[in-house]
Amino acid sequence: MVRETFGMKIENQDYRRRIGVHVVIFDPEKKQILLISPPNGSFLLPGGEIEANETHEETAKRESMEELGFEIELGEFIGEAEDYYYSKHRKQHYHNPAYFYTVKSWKAICDPLEDFNQLEWMTLSEALSKLKRGSHKWAVQQYEKTYMKMSETIE
Repeated sequence: MVRETFGMKIENQDYRRRIGVHVVIFDPEKKQILLISPPNGSFLLPGGEIEANETHEETAKRESMEELGFEIELGEFIGEAEDYYYSKHRKQHYHNPAYFYTVKSWKAICDPLEDFNQLEWMTLSEALSKLKRGSHKWAVQQYEKTYMKMSETIE
């Protein structure tokens, strides 16, 4: 069951469905998260489409290697959300259901396999202002709420 929907589904419109897994990765000081900026200049959480018979963990690990050159250990499940949107670049309507996770640990082991993305570390507030997709903003907000509750409980 999808928790949140972003964008409008247009009736009788043909959508390309891409089911994805995306992750929230913090720097070692837990002050900034890493975003991907593809050639179109948008900002997204790292991750991508699930390929044939992959688990969520396998998708997250493969995408992290492709986009970041990182070996990761998947953390907590944040939730699921979906986006309906039109890509001007691809001239195609998309429906993107996605699963969002934290990353427990990561290690840079090589250059990203995809060399066309820009990587940028930014604070949660900067990320929320720059993230393109509603579902990605929602996932960061959900993480922030959970993290803040955990921090308050610890104090």
